[in-house]
Amino acid sequence: MKKEISHLIMLLLIVSMLAAGCRRTEPAQTGKGSEELQSEQGKGERKAEDADIITLTSEMVSLEDGFSAVKYTGDYKLDTFLEQGGASSDADVMKFLTKHLFSGKSVLEFFGNLFGCSTLSVQNADGSYLFGRNFDWNTCDALVVSAEPEEGYASISTVNMDFIQAAAGMELERLPDEMKTMAALYAPLDGMNEKGLCVSVNMIEDSASIAQETDKKDITTTTAVRLLLDKAADVDEALELLKEYDLHASMGMMVHFALADTEGNAVAVEYIDNEMVVTDTPVVTNFYLAEGEKHGIGTEQSHTRYEILTKLLKEKKTMDGQDIRDALDSVSKDNFDDPSSTEWSIVFHQGSGEVWYYHRENYEKAYRFKIK
Repeated sequence: MKKEISHLIMLLLIVSMLAAGCRRTEPAQTGKGSEELQSEQGKGERKAEDADIITLTSEMVSLEDGFSAVKYTGDYKLDTFLEQGGASSDADVMKFLTKHLFSGKSVLEFFGNLFGCSTLSVQNADGSYLFGRNFDWNTCDALVVSAEPEEGYASISTVNMDFIQAAAGMELERLPDEMKTMAALYAPLDGMNEKGLCVSVNMIEDSASIAQETDKKDITTTTAVRLLLDKAADVDEALELLKEYDLHASMGMMVHFALADTEGNAVAVEYIDNEMVVTDTPVVTNFYLAEGEKHGIGTEQSHTRYEILTKLLKEKKTMDGQDIRDALDSVSKDNFDDPSSTEWSIVFHQGSGEVWYYHRENYEKAYRFKIK
């Protein structure tokens, strides 16, 4: 009992610190409950554009089992993180959060496992661009994070909350939402910012990893995503930013980045023998795309998904949001003999800032958000 009381006191102190010094607390708003939101979003087979745009606040809201969303407005110390040299491991990222945002209390840690993904970039008939993304993994808790930093671009990103765990002796569900949100801001796996830049992390099943060691400042996979969403307006700016840092693979997993912007630039960024290689491509799955000895290394299924999406792009030169949804459905995990699932699918409307989410392969039910 005494141990539980001490934990509760510590958490209350952390919440007080966060409210007082680390962020601007938004005025309390009357949020809609999860049942009300579901009833608005899931009436029959409505088109995504018919669904109401969900307005988020600093209160974390459950949209359905395993799928939540939250908004953060204020300073989450990214500039401080970069200025002090970044981090070369997930543990170092958490040390930074503990020191600067958690009042020195070690309560969270990052961990993860293998995951698969598919992305595609395509033009709409009106000339704007769309970016689609599937995240394939085991059943997990997904969190949509709308971020409006004091310095940087607003964005919407997605976090697998199973990659964030409470430290020994604590339970994640008992931690304050503000603390979980703060950690999530440093652990995005995909997202789009207000300039229409889209970023996605896609795993490559390879024994190699990424550990650049020069005199540059350090970033991890997930903090690289946060860096690009906050600081880059297009693919060119994103590539220049990545060149300024030494990348270290989060959780030791080999990954590549899919980047796309409002001008139709779409690339895969890969790290081969710790050298950054950029390949122009509208489709990225889970094998190396760069020419050379690594080309094609990855899962057989990722090649199949790549071929399906590439064929679709050849057949349809332009697509709308529903077409992207159907394309993502065509390569979701229920099409394969695979124990994992497509936990979330996203249609990013790069011109308008709208984001449509589909959870766990239910492509008849869209959750609609808008950046700013």
